[in-house]
Amino acid sequence: MTENIDDFGFEAPCAPALYAEGEAKSYLDFEPKDVTRLENIVGALRTVNDPEIPVNIYDLGLVYRIDLKADGVVEIDMTLTAPGCPVAGTLTGWVQQAVSALEGVSDVKMNLVFDPPWDKSRMSEEVQLELGLL
Repeated sequence: MTENIDDFGFEAPCAPALYAEGEAKSYLDFEPKDVTRLENIVGALRTVNDPEIPVNIYDLGLVYRIDLKADGVVEIDMTLTAPGCPVAGTLTGWVQQAVSALEGVSDVKMNLVFDPPWDKSRMSEEVQLELGLL
């Protein structure tokens, strides 16, 4: 289930599915502490830029899922702009490092996925304007 959570300051048009304890939830169903954790995680994701496109991975739409666990484990499904991206291993490491630095995060598990394939429609409108695509 993919949630569009623009009302809460998340700009990506295809915001990732949000999970807690392995179950899909609406953003409104999270406890306040989980909302704060989600906002902090998204903030950390926005500090990681795709090296080929000078835009953060969240607003590029590369993050497909964020799964929060009660034990502080964060599981992230993300993709790349192209399957043959030369920085695939490095980029996921940057994401893991950025999210691991957050208080309350005990571990970050990264899943690199290619389904559905990424395309420019996953970018936020702001990024599409910035890159001259709109």
